[in-house]
Amino acid sequence: MTKLFSFWSSHRGELAGLLGQHVLLVVAATAAAAALGVPLGIFAARRPRLAAPLMAAASIVQTIPSLAMFGFLLPVPLVGGVGARAALVVLVLYGVLPIVRTTIAGLRGIDASIREAGVAMGMTTRELLRHVELPLALPSIVAGVRVAAVVGVGSATIAAAIGAGGLGEYIYRGLSMVDTTVILAGAIPAAVLALTVDGALLWLERQLSARRRARSRRAAVSLAAAVVALALLSSGVAARRAGGKIVVGSKNFTEQNVLGELLAQVIERDTGLPVDRRLNLGGTIICDRALTTGDIDVYVEYTGTALTAIFQQPVNTNASAVFTAVRDLYARTGRTLLPPLGFNNTFAILVRGADARARGLKTIEDLAAEAPHWRAGFGYEFVGRPDGYPGMARAYGLQFPAPPRVMDLTLSYRALASGQVDVIAGDATAGLIKGLDLFQLDDNRHYFPPYDAAAVARAETLLRYPSVRTAIERLSGRISAADMRGMNYAADAEHRDIRDVAREFLKTLN
Repeated sequence: MTKLFSFWSSHRGELAGLLGQHVLLVVAATAAAAALGVPLGIFAARRPRLAAPLMAAASIVQTIPSLAMFGFLLPVPLVGGVGARAALVVLVLYGVLPIVRTTIAGLRGIDASIREAGVAMGMTTRELLRHVELPLALPSIVAGVRVAAVVGVGSATIAAAIGAGGLGEYIYRGLSMVDTTVILAGAIPAAVLALTVDGALLWLERQLSARRRARSRRAAVSLAAAVVALALLSSGVAARRAGGKIVVGSKNFTEQNVLGELLAQVIERDTGLPVDRRLNLGGTIICDRALTTGDIDVYVEYTGTALTAIFQQPVNTNASAVFTAVRDLYARTGRTLLPPLGFNNTFAILVRGADARARGLKTIEDLAAEAPHWRAGFGYEFVGRPDGYPGMARAYGLQFPAPPRVMDLTLSYRALASGQVDVIAGDATAGLIKGLDLFQLDDNRHYFPPYDAAAVARAETLLRYPSVRTAIERLSGRISAADMRGMNYAADAEHRDIRDVAREFLKTLN
């Protein structure tokens, strides 16, 4: 706990900012969900047959995992992309159903004699709704808002995977570093926030149930708050893009976070332009789409990954040919591949060091004899990529007794070291190879293509800000595999702050 409080103390400014982003997302999404859910609930309560398809659609949305929903929205115009916009859409969709259901329950639970009394007094349908039905149903509606808000707090942590900010950034950062302190730094405030929201709305629900008085003005305030919050959020996004900020992205593992931070710091130092960091975005395709849509301006990609996973081209083992092909393919889509940074981060087939020494394992070919009684564990991308597990298994004749366990890339190193699996596919520059006494098997049949790390940027951004290109190219050819492995080790094994790691490396280049 001492380390956790120390982390909070040293990062209090950042923590306050992420907490503010989290609260803003939840408040705006919940208010918008109420603005949609209450009218839909009223409609459904009065016309059950017509509302049935709407309810079915809302129920289906609830069954879709939130991370999958974020992925679905990435390529969708207007509502998709990377950032708070897509996160708001997903959180609103998740919040609508509980509000609709509790609105229906509240309206249907009103005694028929009360409605009859209102009609007898000469009330119109609208007056009856406004002055009688909604006030009586309000406690039930608040219960739905409470559920939607608590669900929103949890789902908003996952939204960090698409660059929406919030406390989830600490959770993803901690997972990439395998650092429980950083994970708890985001998870505990998120849990406290959820309990606080739940408790506050539960208290309000009970107060309303006890008083049973009309609160119709609160609905107007909620709608106004939703409009204001959404407008502020939208204007904030627009201001970031219009204000000349360069948006740097990265995938969701340590090396990518370090490289993203290196790009951000060298741009800030050499150009004076402000930089917006959108790190830990997710896998290759998420970053590629974010670059295509303009949600980010630059990130670091690997040439072999771009060739096979992004452009779906056949595997090629010639480094120069791969770079030229990928550079030309990017150019056709309005993006520029800058010169390589200086290291090749190829896939590393890893086993425990003790096993390699005891069994005399040196190459992937040697693994074929052990595969029939060993357990494999691979990252999500490696299992499905054309240059990943299926092709490697064919090339080396590997036959495991069961399909490989699919797990997060960073966690796979710990799974191997602890004996949960016997072989994984990691990164050649991973710091945990040394930190956990793992051994890299030689790709003696040269199956894997070259994975030279290089920054890829929007051509439009480089034309508008030529100094950004100059700044990034100062890193070209100056980051060796040993340098990268050292920085990864500092972040993963020594649990040092990535910003400090990047800053110290840049000082050595002066």
